[in-house]
Amino acid sequence: MSNPMDPRVLRTHKLIMDAFIELSMKKDFKDITIKDITTAATVNRATFYYHFIDKYDLLEKVLSESVMREVLQEVSTHEEINEQTLEAIFFSVIKFLTLISNQCQRSYEAFTPQIETIFKNELQIFFCEWGQKQWPNHNKMEIEAVAVMLSWALYGSASHWMQNQTTQPEDYVKQLVHFINKGS
Repeated sequence: MSNPMDPRVLRTHKLIMDAFIELSMKKDFKDITIKDITTAATVNRATFYYHFIDKYDLLEKVLSESVMREVLQEVSTHEEINEQTLEAIFFSVIKFLTLISNQCQRSYEAFTPQIETIFKNELQIFFCEWGQKQWPNHNKMEIEAVAVMLSWALYGSASHWMQNQTTQPEDYVKQLVHFINKGS
């Protein structure tokens, strides 16, 4: 088995992912075949299956990497979990969801359950790591509970805003944070 950090392996992995993203912009997810992906990526089926189990695995990896790159890197400059961090993550989630819905209009509905699961998981991991640094005197279970609550709340509120858009996202998130802080 070759080294997963080998530049050739990484380049092939990226070729397959990029081909999938391009196809997602043109076709419904259900209509994308492994043959479509391998043809667009100029690799054979065996190479595809070396990197991914199936197109659902590919979708999960594309979304996970995109979430990590687009959302979490934007807020990694924050030092602690506070209002500004929560607002930054909220805006990043909206930005990412808008990008995906615009780029992959044909497949967005099919991606929604995976996007939600990946977002919640990635944000939960992120908050757990931050929480352990910020609150070293709290036990792991408490920090995990807070991480779950924050990740689900942020994704849920961003998703709610995307579906309704009755106010500007800045006003929406400020109302939420104010309500949480003041309880009124």
